[in-house]
Amino acid sequence: MAQFNLNDYETVEQRIKRFYKDNPDGRIITENQTTLQDRQVSTWVVMASVYLNNETDKPKATGLAFEVDGQGMANKTSALENAETSAIGRALANAGYSGNKRATREEMAKVARDKKPSATARDWLAMAAELGNDLDGLRLLYSEAKTGGADTATLDKIKDIANGLSGSKDSA
Repeated sequence: MAQFNLNDYETVEQRIKRFYKDNPDGRIITENQTTLQDRQVSTWVVMASVYLNNETDKPKATGLAFEVDGQGMANKTSALENAETSAIGRALANAGYSGNKRATREEMAKVARDKKPSATARDWLAMAAELGNDLDGLRLLYSEAKTGGADTATLDKIKDIANGLSGSKDSA
C-alpha cells in the first residue's frame, strides 16, 4: 500500500470554509440520487453542485460520491451523510478548491483504513438471486462486486444471470 501522510490533505470542512470566505453568496447544494437499485445493494449516491453566487441555474462544478451501508465505522449509521460530505469535497475540488491535494483527508482516511468492501464480506450470488429479474440492479451489483474484488467465477455467474434476462452477451 502507498505511504502518505493524512496531514497533507485538506478536510472537506476546510474546503467549505475557504469556499464561503471567497464566495460569501456562494451555494453548495446536494441531491440524493440514490435509486431503488442502489438501495437493494445497500448503497447511497449523492451529487453536490457548487455555485459561486446565489443563482442556481449553472453550477461552477459538481461532484458525485457513494457510500455503502455498514462499510466502516461511521457508515453503520451515517452512510448517506458521508456520501454527501464526500460529494461536497469532490465538487469543491472540481471548482478549484482542492488545496495541495485533490483528494480530501476523509477520502484518504478510507484508504488508510482499507475499508474497501471485500469479496468475502458479501455473498454476491445470494444478492443476485434476491434481485430476481431486475436487470439494472444486476448491472449495479456486477459493478460493485467487481470493485469489491469478487473472483472471476462469481462475476461470470452474475453476468450469466443478467444475460439470461436481456438475451444478449455482456449485459453486466
